[in-house]
Amino acid sequence: MLKIGAAAAATILVFLTSFPSLLATTHTQKAEGTSVATPNAQNVDAYIDLLRKDVRSQKSGVMSEIMQLDPDEAAKFWPIYRDYDAELTKVNDLRIANIKEYAASYKQLTDAKADELIRNALSYQKQRSELLSKYYERMKQEMGAVTAARFVQVENQLLMIIDLQIASSLPIAGT
Repeated sequence: MLKIGAAAAATILVFLTSFPSLLATTHTQKAEGTSVATPNAQNVDAYIDLLRKDVRSQKSGVMSEIMQLDPDEAAKFWPIYRDYDAELTKVNDLRIANIKEYAASYKQLTDAKADELIRNALSYQKQRSELLSKYYERMKQEMGAVTAARFVQVENQLLMIIDLQIASSLPIAGT
């Protein structure tokens, strides 16, 4: 079962491979320092939307394989998971905005901008962790601690895979 889940999780990585590198070319700088979306930025935004749908679909498939829910459990689980995923998408919007800002400014990164970007990234991580904790409690109430723990473990593993792919694709600050 874990091999099947790992294979499906690896598929998620395929969708994320080019995500950060696309962001580097999404904005042009005006003379007064503000950024303007280029036609490529609009294409990237459309691509991000498509990627998100594909990743959500893949994550749901992995979750379904590993959770191994009977029909009664599934009837309780999936509405909660959809609520979680909708809230996660909103939190992920913060990450996407921060990555786009980093992509637009990493070549001329100042101390102030670096501090802002890292604080935003840490805030995103905290919000995502709090969201997972919130849905652990909700899942535990509806389905018990063992099922809730399995949900958190699988979701956390998938999020770590996605995080690693994104982080490994971004240039290191100051290089």
